[in-house]
Amino acid sequence: MRSRVAAARVGRLATTGADGRPHAVPVCFALVGDVVYTAVDHKPKRHHRLRRIANVEATGRACLLVDEYAEDWSTLWWVRVDGRGRVVDDPGEAARAVSALTDKYPQYRERPPQGPVLAVDVTGWAGWSAAAG
Repeated sequence: MRSRVAAARVGRLATTGADGRPHAVPVCFALVGDVVYTAVDHKPKRHHRLRRIANVEATGRACLLVDEYAEDWSTLWWVRVDGRGRVVDDPGEAARAVSALTDKYPQYRERPPQGPVLAVDVTGWAGWSAAAG
């Protein structure tokens, strides 16, 4: 599962607000040990105060879902990484997270993310693969 998550190019970050309202967005991310990092980048956003940040601050929970879809259903798989969500406030940790993101995504090398960094400290893994069944 870990290798599939590490190699995946996009995931869906899911959070819930204090009111229980779910929120999911596609994100670029990097898996470093048992922590998933994503950062707010330069791509246009509707609001400066992003719901994913507010939700993580409110609940301390997040999960990341990555998957592979193909018309050949024998190759399908998904992995969900559950964990404690947090906004990274340590500058050193944030720098390491951005470095991992720029290593993974060439698009970030010219313009690294400058917004808040979110971390998901992994507490559980769940997944499924058509090949395993």
